[in-house]
Amino acid sequence: MPTRVQYSEAIEPLVQFIEETPPAEIVDLTLEKLRAGQSAQTMLTASALAVARSSDLPPGHHGGPLHPLAGLYAVSRIVGRLEGEESFLPVVQHVALSNKHIHHPAMGPYSLLAFEPLDVGGVEANKEAFFAAVKRGETNKADHLFLWLWENVPPVEALDLLLTVAIPKNGLDDHYFIFPAYTFRGLEAMGRPDLLPTLMRPAVRYVTRFPTARAIPETEALLEEYKLLTCVTREKTGDDETTAIGQLGEAIGRCDNYNDIPILTAKALAEGLSLEGAGEAMSIGAAGLFLRSLTGNPMDVHLHTTANLRRYLLGLEGLSLKNKLLLLLLWHTGPEVKSTQYRMQPVPQPDPEAVAALPFRTQADLLEAITQSIYNQPPTDWSTVSNLGSMRAVPEVKGTVNLAQQYVDLGYDAQTLMTRLAAIVCHDSFTEMHAFKHHQSIVEEFHATREPWRWMHLVSGAQAAAISFGKNMEIYEEALELMHS
Repeated sequence: MPTRVQYSEAIEPLVQFIEETPPAEIVDLTLEKLRAGQSAQTMLTASALAVARSSDLPPGHHGGPLHPLAGLYAVSRIVGRLEGEESFLPVVQHVALSNKHIHHPAMGPYSLLAFEPLDVGGVEANKEAFFAAVKRGETNKADHLFLWLWENVPPVEALDLLLTVAIPKNGLDDHYFIFPAYTFRGLEAMGRPDLLPTLMRPAVRYVTRFPTARAIPETEALLEEYKLLTCVTREKTGDDETTAIGQLGEAIGRCDNYNDIPILTAKALAEGLSLEGAGEAMSIGAAGLFLRSLTGNPMDVHLHTTANLRRYLLGLEGLSLKNKLLLLLLWHTGPEVKSTQYRMQPVPQPDPEAVAALPFRTQADLLEAITQSIYNQPPTDWSTVSNLGSMRAVPEVKGTVNLAQQYVDLGYDAQTLMTRLAAIVCHDSFTEMHAFKHHQSIVEEFHATREPWRWMHLVSGAQAAAISFGKNMEIYEEALELMHS
């Protein structure tokens, strides 16, 4: 008889704790374990293993193991920037989300079954069989084949194969790309490549299901027109590219029609811009577009998160040149990215006049003003919301953005604001890790982007925090009450 996947004796009891604890008790008991000395990283690993084994993938992209696994990287990094019991909060949020999905009737009860890897004749034969399974939507067979590939080819080669299917599907749903790439990154960052075969199984099954990817003739035409597969020979950027990067990034940030973005990028690459340079320009453009966006949906953060994830992949040795080019040229196609073009403000944003009109404050006073402007955002009247995607940011969000821009203009300490935003993000129980991923993205993009454009990421972080704050803080409030009791 089939049996469910089993884990090592060292972590199996902790995984079962997350699977079996009633949702009403999970926050209290998780906090109890962390206070008793349980490692945050081990708890996160157990949370990922539990949600992968005992939560089914629903038809859409909300629920099941997708967002807990995609959020693993960000949460593991945010934990390290918080101190004391405050560092428990991201872990508690992750465990509570995994536990919620395991016990939700739309996703459980469920068991990820153990089975033998399938070898149909070696590496090339398995790759060919995998693509054939994808064309037919045979997710179960694809899962069998990929288990063998993880064990017999280098991890990056296996990821490249999976992304060959996932990247073109970005136009159907951003998460076809996000799910496998973020899960891979999280396990790499946590030093757990041994878990790839198991924790990538839900991503493999998700990526390989129907529908098949749409044809991308416009992108293929750009590859051909600009001879990108042969003329792009530079991977690493340098100081000599600063002007070109800034020009491309600012041009992307001014785009009103996102279909112009891949053309701008292809031209820059053909003129000699490096892959890393194009990724940095994409990041600058993402910040510019996000600051122009009027979206009030706290999950519409993929402008930033997918740009950040692409920059990571562009630097990953072993990923094919074609996939790296497609990462750049298809960034704009994700529905949750492209939808932002229909609710944009004109440049420049934030409004320089509104920022200049603000009274002077010291760093401490301005940090407190930013914090209070986020905490005092008007509550959402959910009776008026029929579609998250149609939500618009309330005017008070601009107040937060203007204060954050003033903080930047005055040259105040970036790390201080990042730490405060990290603590604020931990309130979020609504976005299924989107707020955590966005915060981690803006921190990394700030450090990876050159002057003077890096500061846009910090302001974007404040904008996202203002949009997401207060939507649902149930887990945070319960944990905070327990921590102070």
